[in-house]
Amino acid sequence: MAGGAPNADYSVFASADYSEHDYANAILAGETYPATAQSKQKLVKAASGLPSSDAGKEDISVALAKLTHSIDDVSQQLRNVVTAHHEALLSEAASVHQLEGSLHAVRQGLVELSSSLEKLRLKIRVPYQNLSALVTRLQRLQLAADVLRRTSRFVLLARRLEFQMNEFAKAGAAATNGKSIATPPTARSSAGSVVEEGIGPEGDRERNIAKAAISIAELTSLSAPEPSTKPSPGASDVLPPIPLRSINAVMRHLPGIEASRVKITEEMENMLRDGLEDLNQSLLASSLQTAHNLRVLPELIHDVVGEIKEHVETRIKYAFDVAAISKDANKESATTAASSLMYRSRVRTEPTNVNAPQWAAALWTRLEGMVEELASGCIKASWIRLQTVYTLEKVLRLKKDTVTKAPFLEEVLKTLDSKPSSIFWMTLARILENQSRESAKGSSFIQQTLSNGYPRLLRLFHDFFSKIGFHTETIYSQSYQSPETVLVLRAITNFEALYLSRSSNRLTEAVGTAVSGGVRAPPGMAEGAAVARTIANELDSARFDPLLVKAVAKSVANALEIFLARIDALATRDRSATSLLGPGATPQQAVNAQLASALYHCWLRLSKLDGEYHKSVIAVVDPAVQGLRNTFDKIAEPLLLAIRHDLTAISSRLHRVDFGKAFDPEAGVGGPSLYMRDMVDKLTFVRDEILGRFVVGDLGKTWVVGIVRKVIRSFVLNASLAKPLGESGKLQLTSDMTEFEFALNAFMMQSGTQNRNSMRSDAIAEDYMALRALRPLLFLDNASLALEDRTAGLPPLIVLHHILVRSPLPLPHTIHGWKVEEYVRWVDEHTEQEAFTLIDGCLARWEATCGEDESASGDDPIRTQAYWMKAQDSQPPIRRCSSRNSS
Repeated sequence: MAGGAPNADYSVFASADYSEHDYANAILAGETYPATAQSKQKLVKAASGLPSSDAGKEDISVALAKLTHSIDDVSQQLRNVVTAHHEALLSEAASVHQLEGSLHAVRQGLVELSSSLEKLRLKIRVPYQNLSALVTRLQRLQLAADVLRRTSRFVLLARRLEFQMNEFAKAGAAATNGKSIATPPTARSSAGSVVEEGIGPEGDRERNIAKAAISIAELTSLSAPEPSTKPSPGASDVLPPIPLRSINAVMRHLPGIEASRVKITEEMENMLRDGLEDLNQSLLASSLQTAHNLRVLPELIHDVVGEIKEHVETRIKYAFDVAAISKDANKESATTAASSLMYRSRVRTEPTNVNAPQWAAALWTRLEGMVEELASGCIKASWIRLQTVYTLEKVLRLKKDTVTKAPFLEEVLKTLDSKPSSIFWMTLARILENQSRESAKGSSFIQQTLSNGYPRLLRLFHDFFSKIGFHTETIYSQSYQSPETVLVLRAITNFEALYLSRSSNRLTEAVGTAVSGGVRAPPGMAEGAAVARTIANELDSARFDPLLVKAVAKSVANALEIFLARIDALATRDRSATSLLGPGATPQQAVNAQLASALYHCWLRLSKLDGEYHKSVIAVVDPAVQGLRNTFDKIAEPLLLAIRHDLTAISSRLHRVDFGKAFDPEAGVGGPSLYMRDMVDKLTFVRDEILGRFVVGDLGKTWVVGIVRKVIRSFVLNASLAKPLGESGKLQLTSDMTEFEFALNAFMMQSGTQNRNSMRSDAIAEDYMALRALRPLLFLDNASLALEDRTAGLPPLIVLHHILVRSPLPLPHTIHGWKVEEYVRWVDEHTEQEAFTLIDGCLARWEATCGEDESASGDDPIRTQAYWMKAQDSQPPIRRCSSRNSS
């Protein structure tokens, strides 16, 4: 403000906390404002009338002077503002005067609007009041008409019900006196029930009950009070309906209606119980139709299902009641004088060693009775059994509502969680699982008895499934198991787990016993057969149940895997396991032979399970069984391969002998060659020290046959390639073949393969004939080589090799720069046709290298080759090469 005091002088008064009383007290007390805590106490004293000092009086006068000066200053400033803005203030005053005129016009318009609104209200209110009175009267007339209509319908139905009850009483009397009222089956009865397919026709008594039920249901709905509903905002004046129970004419009929309802309900329940006991579908259909007409069908089925649950729970608890089992066992046991003096102040929950058999017999008797009762209802007082549940469900599925055509079962499922049969199975499984688990926890006797006798418990349920299969279409077989059966068997999985645990322990114990000796006493034939026998026994004990045998098969597979792992750890696969240096077998070979014998005999017994069990069980066990054979092959095949390789190598040493010497009559024929003596020694070593340690039955004979065939082929092929070959060499080679034949015959006979004519057996007949035919081939003249009857039994390749040996032509391996061993191995790995092709190429190469003169110089071997090859129509490449040589 212009000319005013500084802002500091007015800041105190502009503060939001300013109080004129506090300011005055501070001035009187001589304190500053705003006051501190100490100054506030002084201000309080000053305000209470305490005397102040002279300094305070001086401060008051100074403050009053300042206030006076400030007031004068504010007045002067106001005058200055008015003086400076007087024109604007005058214009504002003029505008306010004009605004008063506008407001007066608006006020007059509002008055006119109020008068128009009042006139409009007078035109609507009177007709509305008249219309409201007429609407109220109409509602009352409608209520009266509705009450009269319902009362008339009620009285009519009450009289009809009375007539129907009389007819029902007459029908009951006629049935009591033995009179039969024949009623032809009709497609539709007057009670609204339909004779469905599969349900017999109803009698007069049942139809009267159904008719009376319809009347009672309608009378109940008419007399029932209307449900209280919350009125809508626009229907506040609607009058509530008048209940029929407030009318005297209706009240007179209510006791009779209630009595009829009670009687019909009792009759319906009796019909339902009789129908369930006798499995009478016609009687069940009548009772269910009556319940449907009474509109209590869902509640009735719900009560029946609840009673089924309660009965099943009671029966299962009774079967597992340890106290009752103890009483039954004591009744069966003989009472002796000593036992009468025993202390019996409490009921035993566990048997002793003396009465354990009686306890077990009592438990199994109770379980058998429970299964029998649930299956066939052997107790007449008990109508609850599985057949009744399925019969009830079948009738509910067949009976249909006459209006909606919906089966009764759909109506029932609105209140039940699932079908009655499903509820029965779930209840049975749940209660059986809970009771068996609790009983096993509370009684070690029940746990031990049912786990050890789990197959017997399963057989009880198998009998149960077979008895109910005809009525329920329940299937429990090796190929298919119904969901209901699996659900029930899952309830006793605790006993199955204990049984499988013991079975697995027996299998593991058998495996552990077999391999307990380690490398010092490795498992052999007896141990392998013992493991296989234990496995077969466990599977055989569970073969009657498809689910149990699968579970046991899994334990078998695990046991075999452990057995294979232990065998694999004991087996040796280094060079010592395949070394054939002699004179005896290595310790590693002896251990491997024992292990292989154990694996073979275990596999031999288990491989026969394929035809004894279902393919699903075999699918579980087969990988482990095949693992036995694979492990056996891994141990035996390297050794057999080494045997064949060593014997083949000895045969190839034939080429180190000089067979090209001329014949010396004075020298005569010596003994067998060195390589042949080594062959005989090696065969003897293999027979006695190697193969003799393997106890593998017929498989050992197969090994011997394979070795003999391999050795004969190798020897014949090497002998056909012996070059040069003189007369003395032929005699020596003949002597070697004779010794070789004797050695092979001894090898096969002492190996138990065949009888004394073992070399002529069908298994090696072809190779043996080639060996025997090779001997006269050496002494044939060149012209006889082309005669087919003179070379019978020899492969064409062997004859061709001998022709090349006699001719100046080089042998195939010589042209290619191979060793004889490499060529023999090549021939063994390829077909005979490929060998002929190779020889044909070698001849063509030899012709191109040596020229036409050398190839045409010819002598008898070449001509003999041409003649022999012309007689062979099956080898076109060789015929071509022969024609070239003969030219």
